[in-house]
Amino acid sequence: MKKIIHVDMDCFYAAVEMRDNPSLTHKPIAIGGSADRRGVISTCNYPARKFGVRSAMATAYAKRLCPDLILLKGRMEVYVKESQRIREIFADYTHLIEPLSLDEAYLDVTNTQLFNGSATLIAEDIRRRIKSELNLTASAGVAPCKFVAKVASDENKPDGICVVTPEYLDTFVKAMPLGKIPGVGKVTQQKLQRMGLQNCADVRAYPFERLQKELGKFGTVLWNRAHGVDERDVNVSRERKSIGVERTFSEDLHTLEACREVMPMLWDKLQERVAGYLAKTGAKRCAIRSQGVKLKFSDFQQTTVEHRHHDIDEGFFHTLLDEAWMRARGRGARLVGIHLGLADDAPIQQLTLPLED
Repeated sequence: MKKIIHVDMDCFYAAVEMRDNPSLTHKPIAIGGSADRRGVISTCNYPARKFGVRSAMATAYAKRLCPDLILLKGRMEVYVKESQRIREIFADYTHLIEPLSLDEAYLDVTNTQLFNGSATLIAEDIRRRIKSELNLTASAGVAPCKFVAKVASDENKPDGICVVTPEYLDTFVKAMPLGKIPGVGKVTQQKLQRMGLQNCADVRAYPFERLQKELGKFGTVLWNRAHGVDERDVNVSRERKSIGVERTFSEDLHTLEACREVMPMLWDKLQERVAGYLAKTGAKRCAIRSQGVKLKFSDFQQTTVEHRHHDIDEGFFHTLLDEAWMRARGRGARLVGIHLGLADDAPIQQLTLPLED
């Protein structure tokens, strides 16, 4: 049976800022775009979270929740370098590393002989080294499969660890709320609730054929997750064809102007993902072939407008949005997304270790 560790840094960007400026430690801080251009929060520290501030929240709303919130622009180059140092620590334990972003990664330590093969002791030692060498804290989940390890890493945050042994796997999964399963967003969770499904035990008792009919391919995925089945390997390399970000809304956007208002938020997040991509590939620039906008309408039909464009241009996304909205035909938009299509000569994203800048 596999031994998978999911390591997740605690409020990574904010933690770096507090480490480098200790006067911020007990104050509510957030990294994100400015409120006057409809920016979005990338991350925040735990004092800010006590006020209800969360990542992906509009900055203006976060400031209303927490008037004393200290908003920092962020230093992506610093976060990238710290992420590289963290992955160098990972590499001392296994070469099977799958970064999900700058601040989290899967590690497969199934065949690692360190600590007599104990994944728990390996995870603890990784956390110890991150604290002693970088003065940052990380949480970890240890489990026989990827999705359970990811859920477990969030159980005892911050600066904690949760171990799900093979013997405890079924008990842990059975009680798991469906909203904790990666891939179950707010809209899907609402649909599952309407079906009477709250946790994995409910899914197990639900007819499999009906689940497939209601959810399509995801019905099979959800059925497997509810039974603790996830056979995906830790993926150490992949060829990436695009970089994108999208947002699903609990209430439909009924006008073009409402869709335009979320574009700065998506743009900020896209820039962050481009920076992460460059850090992982060691490339100096992002070679793109196209830009695109996706809308999913209230009837779950979707449309994508994509045109060749070799420069990353915020204004061009607005032009594409105008074209996409012409296809709405009276329908509201429940999802808005933007993406970059990568050129054929763009570097392959190697997920083992990032290269030097």
